[in-house]
Amino acid sequence: MVHVDDLVELNPFEEAANRTAVFVCQKGRETKYPVPYTLWRRRKRARIGVDLALSEVGGLVKRANLYAQPVNEAEPTSPWITARQRALKALGKVIGESEYQARAGSYTGGLNGVHWVRILDKRPDGLVVIENLHDVGRIKVKRVQMAVEPDLVYPLLRGRDVMRWRATPSAHIIVSQDPNTRMAYDENWMKINLPQTYAFFKQFERELWTRKSQVVRDLMKKSAFYAMYAVANYTFAPFKVVWREQAAFLTTAVIGSVEGKPIIPDHKLMLVPFDNEEEAHYVCALLSSSIAQFVVKSYVVEVSTSTHVLENIRISKYDFANPLHQELAALSQRAHELAAKDEKEKLRDVEEEIDEKAAQLWGLTGEELREIKRSLEELR
Repeated sequence: MVHVDDLVELNPFEEAANRTAVFVCQKGRETKYPVPYTLWRRRKRARIGVDLALSEVGGLVKRANLYAQPVNEAEPTSPWITARQRALKALGKVIGESEYQARAGSYTGGLNGVHWVRILDKRPDGLVVIENLHDVGRIKVKRVQMAVEPDLVYPLLRGRDVMRWRATPSAHIIVSQDPNTRMAYDENWMKINLPQTYAFFKQFERELWTRKSQVVRDLMKKSAFYAMYAVANYTFAPFKVVWREQAAFLTTAVIGSVEGKPIIPDHKLMLVPFDNEEEAHYVCALLSSSIAQFVVKSYVVEVSTSTHVLENIRISKYDFANPLHQELAALSQRAHELAAKDEKEKLRDVEEEIDEKAAQLWGLTGEELREIKRSLEELR
């Protein structure tokens, strides 16, 4: 590989949704990293017709001269990370495996309209009146309103509910999966202990059996027709750092509980579970820093910010006696408070402090931090 021209933003093929690049290769030679990588960006409000000549396009675009190398240098086939040369060198202090593991959120197997509900009322006998979100997702189901036991009803956090430093559940979910066995709750147990919940699911038995997810179909055969996937003890952790799988930039926040029940992220969200809120804020601060944002933005496609993030950003375990770790946790808590009040100017000041503390933790100089931030700005 000799050179790459990244033309994704220009979309040079009319009415095509592909991700276009030009690769210049030399046969029989081994690739030497870093590889020169030119990023083509549209100028503001520029319209680039497919019939324009190169000389005409020149004034409508900006070209950033970057360099690319594998995000994991030990694995030549790992995704490329692209940056200015000095920023690329600085990121060597940041890239690596974290001491934390990310997980995917709960998955209904493609039939959210059954498991996702809204609470309409709470009855004196302890039951809650729910209505399923019958029209969400590709597959629509019938609308059902009925009273069920509250035991398996939890606040649901969807991808669209998460913003930078803020996450607010917009619905509820019936979690029919036992986190200990990772199987659906036994039907006989459900009939005896939660008969109303069982009766609710029974109305959708045919639709649930026809879900296309093979992993969920396998679980249904082993347990019950209302089985789910990606539900375990970590799903119910009292605190979690979450981020959206689909976002232009890494979008992180800390979540806890609502009315004593842990918030359950859906499968479009990634989560890192914690027993301690302070530790969760420490990790959130680092992932929200310009440094981590840049690492992710420079190698991830916008629709796949998945659990691999913590395989490529080195975050050491939280040390409750480390003042720097404590300061990062406190800054994240402050950022959440300011985001909730929409105090943008004060929030920007806190984010600057987070960048400085994160740079200190990763051993980056002031000039290296500035270079990374300049590179991140080029990618916006």
